[in-house]
Amino acid sequence: MASCLTFFRSSPVAGLSRLISLPSRPHLHTPFRVPALIGSPYSTKMADRTYESALRHLDSIQSNRHVTSLFSTPPPSSSSSSSSKPTAQDLNAQAIPEMLEWLSRAGLTQADLASRLRCIHVAGTKGKGSVCAYLTSILLTQPTVAGRVGTYTSPHLVSVRERIQLDGQPISRSLFAQYFFEVWDAFTTSARALASSSSSSSGQNISEEELQGPATKPFYFRFLTILALHAFLREGVRSAVVECGIGGEYDSTNILPADAVTASVVTQLSIDHVGMLGATVPEIAWHKAGVCKAGRKCFALRAEGPDGDATMRVLRQRAAEKGATLVEVDGAAWEGGVRSETGSLEGEFQKSNQALALLAAAEHLGVLQADPDSPQSGTNSKSLDTLSSRFASGLRAAHLRGRCETLVDGSGITWFIDGAHTSESLAETSTWFARKYKELPHSPKPILLFNQQERDVAKLLGGLQEGIEKKSGPAFGCAVFTRNDLRPAAAGEQERDLSVQRAAAEVMKGKTQLKDTVVTDNVSDAVEKIRAIQRDEGAEVVVLATGSLHLVGALLRTLEPDGDL
Repeated sequence: MASCLTFFRSSPVAGLSRLISLPSRPHLHTPFRVPALIGSPYSTKMADRTYESALRHLDSIQSNRHVTSLFSTPPPSSSSSSSSKPTAQDLNAQAIPEMLEWLSRAGLTQADLASRLRCIHVAGTKGKGSVCAYLTSILLTQPTVAGRVGTYTSPHLVSVRERIQLDGQPISRSLFAQYFFEVWDAFTTSARALASSSSSSSGQNISEEELQGPATKPFYFRFLTILALHAFLREGVRSAVVECGIGGEYDSTNILPADAVTASVVTQLSIDHVGMLGATVPEIAWHKAGVCKAGRKCFALRAEGPDGDATMRVLRQRAAEKGATLVEVDGAAWEGGVRSETGSLEGEFQKSNQALALLAAAEHLGVLQADPDSPQSGTNSKSLDTLSSRFASGLRAAHLRGRCETLVDGSGITWFIDGAHTSESLAETSTWFARKYKELPHSPKPILLFNQQERDVAKLLGGLQEGIEKKSGPAFGCAVFTRNDLRPAAAGEQERDLSVQRAAAEVMKGKTQLKDTVVTDNVSDAVEKIRAIQRDEGAEVVVLATGSLHLVGALLRTLEPDGDL
């Protein structure tokens, strides 16, 4: 049995988790207050089983951010004893056993997944979402072999339904609600059975509301992972594209058994989630290569840079340990590539992601046709050219919101939108923006809309500006720095901290001598200020919005207020 987790609420029910043996990470013995929900929060009435109710229930369970933050090194002033805090290795080691326990409590087994799903498992630091978009689009062009296609990705930009796609479209509200409550109820039923058997010996009774509530449910990402798999099985999905959340070896998605996986992918690697994955690229590669499966091929983008050789040695060793075949892909050496026709995925760097997707898709289809050694799986340029010709329609139709996306709003402003949030990604974004600007028939005023709450803003802005200058791109005429909050603070709400935004504005002034900077505490006001600039100057305006996927999500909701959430 996996380790137990105790949740303490404002009105704790003593011994709840002990009685029902809740599996979760042992380090999460921290206060957790259930958010207030409208009406009776965990009603079993069918009338309450709406999509809106499902979202409220989902918001009540423990967040991913809460969990990942516990891997961070505590500040020196922390009163926590270092000896009482488990190491990242200890915490990670619990992940898969716990996730398998949760899968069982949802009424699913690995045998269910192996018998009914065939998955391409995608890990990496950068490009995972793009590879998943290309894979989904390619498989949709091959319905006879691929069957129905499901896609599970994260994070979402506007609606949580984006994470679970059926045939390339977000799952509907009605199906999301239906399958959400089927999974929620399965967890409740499991907890009730355990509580009943335990209370007979302990003499303690657990309230029905407590059993139906979030204490008997896994945290956010685990819940959604199980929900996605449940939905795929219920909807008859044959081919699934599954993106890791963080890492690979200990990621919640890595409960996929070898028999359910046709191929795996490791995209470009860089430094991220240091507390969980390590401080060097080779250390991170160890985790990412956890998606390798025995008897299957893993397509990995060849690592470059100072750590390139060490990183590839780790990937090769891990593949050998797993009994997988590592296929090293040099996307940079391929002269091909197909440009998307959907207004997104426009960067030149996408050809590396296309190469990975082409090879993995061909391998997947070959395995489904019982021909895993098909020559379609070659990795040289000639083979990639052949595959890109075969799957060209899929590459052209691939779409991913907020990734090198061009959007023209009702006021005539052209928005170049990319959720880049690392130095490497922003360098690619700068190349894309410089090229797009040069393609414009006029020379409109360029405005930067930027936020990044957690990383080195000075480094990110410096790299972005240098990249644009290197490509002879435009100098920004104005820069707007905002928090990711969608709307202004409500009456009585505590004043929002703008120290990061003000610091970013000062950095921008110092690097570019730009005097026209704006700081806002929400994206809606930032957009209005940009529109005001356009109205005041009576001139064409283009905006590069980048730095954070959270910023991009709030921006899309602001620009498309009638969008389907």
